[in-house]
Amino acid sequence: MIPYGRQDITQADIDAVVEVLRSDFLTQGPAVPQFEQAVSSYCGAAHAVAVNSATSALHIGCLALGLGPGDWLWTSPITFVASANCGLYCGAQVDFVDIDPRTYNMCPQALAVKLELAQREGRLPKVVVPVHLCGQSCDMQAIHALSQRYGFRIIEDASHAIGGRYQGKPIGCGAYSDITIFSFHPVKIITTAEGGMAVTNDCHLAQRMALLRSHGITRDPAQMTHASDGSWYYQQIELGFNYRMTELQAALGLSQISRLDDYVVRRHDLAKRYEALLADMPVTLPWQHPDGYSALHLYVIRLQSSKLTRTHREVFEALREQGIGVNLHYIPVHTQPYHIEHGQRGKRYPQAEQYYAEAISLPMYPTMTQADQQKVTAALKLVLAP
Repeated sequence: MIPYGRQDITQADIDAVVEVLRSDFLTQGPAVPQFEQAVSSYCGAAHAVAVNSATSALHIGCLALGLGPGDWLWTSPITFVASANCGLYCGAQVDFVDIDPRTYNMCPQALAVKLELAQREGRLPKVVVPVHLCGQSCDMQAIHALSQRYGFRIIEDASHAIGGRYQGKPIGCGAYSDITIFSFHPVKIITTAEGGMAVTNDCHLAQRMALLRSHGITRDPAQMTHASDGSWYYQQIELGFNYRMTELQAALGLSQISRLDDYVVRRHDLAKRYEALLADMPVTLPWQHPDGYSALHLYVIRLQSSKLTRTHREVFEALREQGIGVNLHYIPVHTQPYHIEHGQRGKRYPQAEQYYAEAISLPMYPTMTQADQQKVTAALKLVLAP
């Protein structure tokens, strides 16, 4: 089976992890702050907070922005459930904004219409989470302009997008958002096995997120309610979580980030070859906005159903039967039973639903060979034949 994604682990990665295993620190040592510095420097952001998953990063990002009961978080329906769950964890309510039919990201025009209605109804969002699907940035300038008008905060869910750029600047630089979140899951651009990162230019948000990731505990006398009892002393000053990243994960991330740009270039090479191989097939290829440079975490095609004799499901299952590990990113979150029972019953997001009816993620990863790609496209051509 050719998988839709796969990590690339080199001897240098293994050596970096082994070095930590032989050191004095398996957790809370020097590797985590070094990895944070590497990511913040790469993005051009002032601060980075490493955690054990992007989901955890989204959660503490929402808490740092003060999201809570009575508030609203809006995100895209075409994303993994974590982009919405982070709001629910805070006791907030969640709603969705339909996608742009070309980029599959949150549509700024749909957002503007929904905000105008929400303002009249007195239920404007406190936080909006645009998702950079497949590694391509949302139209952050437009979304940021709306935030200035309507007063919401922005968390970029860039779980797919480290290594990408928007308007010539690295995704994560914070030009149009309060916080940006990255994922280091094995199928992402670089990996720490599991892990995530929140980057920001706001020192207060960074401090709060760092506090929340480690039980709400501080050893900083400046944050304590009274003078320290001694060098052993710490205080829990709010309710936090055990969301820390380990030294092993950080060491792997530090090794991987040295190859980040090479990985993204390789993904672009694969995308160009896909474009040539798929040119005559009844599929819609990914469209890239000229303002951005995608990290290309995923390569999503859309079936031109009117030209096919097989259904979407039949095409998907036939490819799997031929050893092609296609996937579907994602099932619209508003159609999940939990969300139907918690406010989404009867709601429609036409572009997201049409996307779901046609989308298939083809295999894409840096170590993919030309022979692998040839096998994928040959299988697809056979399956789509009249």
